[in-house]
Amino acid sequence: MSSGNFLSILFLTLVISACKNDNLKVDTSDIKLKINYLNLDSLLTNSDSSQLIIVNREMRNKIPDAYDYTLGYCLQIKNSNDSTIYNTLKEYKKDPYIIRLEKRIEEKFSNLEKIEMNLNDGFRHLKYHFPKGKQPQNIIFINSLFAANASSLENDIAIGLERYLGPKTDVVKELPPQTFFEWIKEGMERKYLERDAVCSWIIAHYLEEADGNLGENIVRWGKILYLTKACFPDESDALIMRYSDADYEWAEKNEYSYWKYLITQQMLYTIDERNKSNMLNDAPFTIGLPEKGPDRLGQYLGYQMVLQFMDDNDITLEKLLKTPYNDIIQNYEVE
Repeated sequence: MSSGNFLSILFLTLVISACKNDNLKVDTSDIKLKINYLNLDSLLTNSDSSQLIIVNREMRNKIPDAYDYTLGYCLQIKNSNDSTIYNTLKEYKKDPYIIRLEKRIEEKFSNLEKIEMNLNDGFRHLKYHFPKGKQPQNIIFINSLFAANASSLENDIAIGLERYLGPKTDVVKELPPQTFFEWIKEGMERKYLERDAVCSWIIAHYLEEADGNLGENIVRWGKILYLTKACFPDESDALIMRYSDADYEWAEKNEYSYWKYLITQQMLYTIDERNKSNMLNDAPFTIGLPEKGPDRLGQYLGYQMVLQFMDDNDITLEKLLKTPYNDIIQNYEVE
């Protein structure tokens, strides 16, 4: 083969590879989107007694689900009458730890404009791929008292800002270690906020729970993560996975070994809930595998399966969601 032919083939290969890598980079400039943003944490923290009564009534009408979630689940305020809410919040805001926690939230998130822009961009991408798909009406910033990162309700997303203060922040380091293990604190990074919010919405409104075997659940997670990547095509796969760069590299290097482990142990079609939990759920590492590796290797494998399937098949994301999990598994090859 002449050097000219070789260079031509090499160039063509690089072009094809680049096209595959860029297939999610779409033009969303014409996508119309209307999402309302509200800093409920600031409203509750900074309102005096008379203001709080008005806020309470307005929020119950405007964002009933998110407001009930914030008060009832996060702050554990069960009674909804005005005097109870005010008295409980008054005591809550006097707590020295809460005072420092709210101060750290204000310091870190004094301006939410960039976050709102990033979220709008993510949901424009989602709407591009799913023009008739469900979109959030409201995104509400709260202090969940470390109850949750991002929670998607019927029409709203509630984002616990305190979960993104950073693991080295004093109020995070002081969390009780018997409940908030070190690996949980390490995940409280600001960079995951937008990813978590959109991923939460996709889980709640775009993919049904998979009650079947481990393989079906692995592929379901692969689809979830691929849709999340579609919303943030410029973000790294490590961020989409919620991995450090080192953990993602470890997963890449050991992908074949993990796949071989699932096959030799005949785990792919297991319906055992413990095995599914070990392979898919948050943890310090993937239980049953080397502790130096990351958690959720089942999610990682599903993501690689779907990435490969979408590279090999020119189909829409809507069609991807309807693709049987066995078709995606059978397409998967790893060396």
